[in-house]
Amino acid sequence: MNTATQPVGVQSPAPAPVLSPAAPEAPVALAAPKAEDQKPAEIKPQAVTKQLPVSYEAQKTGYWCGPAATRIAMSSKTGDLPSQSEMAKTLGTTTNGTDHVGQVADGLNKLVGNTGAHYEAKDLSSREISPEMKKELWDDTVRNIDSGKAMVANIVAKPGNQPPGYPSSKTIYHYVAVTGYDAEKKNVKISDPANFSGNKEYWLSLDKLTSLTQPRGYVA
Repeated sequence: MNTATQPVGVQSPAPAPVLSPAAPEAPVALAAPKAEDQKPAEIKPQAVTKQLPVSYEAQKTGYWCGPAATRIAMSSKTGDLPSQSEMAKTLGTTTNGTDHVGQVADGLNKLVGNTGAHYEAKDLSSREISPEMKKELWDDTVRNIDSGKAMVANIVAKPGNQPPGYPSSKTIYHYVAVTGYDAEKKNVKISDPANFSGNKEYWLSLDKLTSLTQPRGYVA
């Protein structure tokens, strides 16, 4: 080629570079949620209304409400039921009553442990009523009733805040069995061994049961 005639400053175009295929991007690792950010799973009822078949028996003495309520709850798991006097011995009940929900939990675990059922005592006396307490009581009720296991609640019914039929001028320290729920109304079914004014069974709102149970506790 005659270099004298080549334009100044113009270079022959370089060949286009050969590009390698782009490597796929590595997936971005997501940070695991912190424990404090995780919320308890919502307990969803299996049915709108569910009630367990139980064997009712009114308490035979003024201080056997604990044994009688425990016997009712026990009947949701077995038909082999002790007498109330035998139940009183198992729970450690005296003429002063059954002092603590822990005695009920221990007794039920001895008597129905062979069915696969397990009970825990929940002492609420050091806690204030709160939405969290109500949710805990509701979730425990739904979980236990859905599994075929009735609960026992230790209530304090003061004048102005009592279940139906209770003597309105007295504070009643008492045990009842929790045997069902109504998910639509957020009500709880009670089997009451006191049978005040013929009220063997009745429904209470979740709010009312929480207020009655908070001074003592329940077994679930």
